[in-house]
Amino acid sequence: MKPGNELLFLALGGSGEIGMNVNLYGCQGKWIMVDLGMTFADPAYPGIDLVLPDLAFIEQNRKDLLGIVLTHGHEDHIGAIPYLAADLGVPLYATPFTAGLIAGKLEEEGLLDKVKLKLIELGGDFQLGPFGLRYVALAHSIPEGNALVIDTPYGRIFHTGDWKLDDSPQLGDPSTPEELMHIGDEGVLALVCDSTNVFQDHASGSEATVREGLDRVIGEAEGRVLVTTFASNAARVKTLGHVAQDTGLQV
Repeated sequence: MKPGNELLFLALGGSGEIGMNVNLYGCQGKWIMVDLGMTFADPAYPGIDLVLPDLAFIEQNRKDLLGIVLTHGHEDHIGAIPYLAADLGVPLYATPFTAGLIAGKLEEEGLLDKVKLKLIELGGDFQLGPFGLRYVALAHSIPEGNALVIDTPYGRIFHTGDWKLDDSPQLGDPSTPEELMHIGDEGVLALVCDSTNVFQDHASGSEATVREGLDRVIGEAEGRVLVTTFASNAARVKTLGHVAQDTGLQV
């Protein structure tokens, strides 16, 4: 299918489910893809560890695909890249931290010379055919969480990626509520929003409050303490360093 004089949104994964985020936008005969993730299997799939999205639609229309734009570096947004990106034959676009994670995956699979990875600075903008794209920094549990402002001849899309509002972010310089409201005031045709906790009616809290809780629990513990976290949650690793200082322990 070739998009006509219109703006289309097609989710090949990640809508109505956690993980495997793959989103297509179509306009003026061309497509762009936002994120290319995988998901982890559950007991319903015995013997299966990873689940990849079905890209049959865009593989059949790859000649009209302009590029893959990545919002951030979590596996459910970039995890399928080493398995599927080379077959699509288009460049990848990412901010520095995310690009570093992707480069490691491509190198591991021997694909560094086969997949073009283009670095976009934080807050940077670029053009892909009829799509004007701009990165907007948002707080998340990994450095360089980003939303995308996508401008088209038919209106503006605000595609959030994963996000939260954090009054005391520990890493990076995410957008404030006021800055996000300004984007809305400029005019947005559609908000495509991704948030695991969207159905909770209370805020998820700041990373700063995690430090307070760890200070209390670890301070009361006797002997060695084991803390686990996602390796990509650099803010949490930084918090653990502060907690060690607060409690007189060593990491």
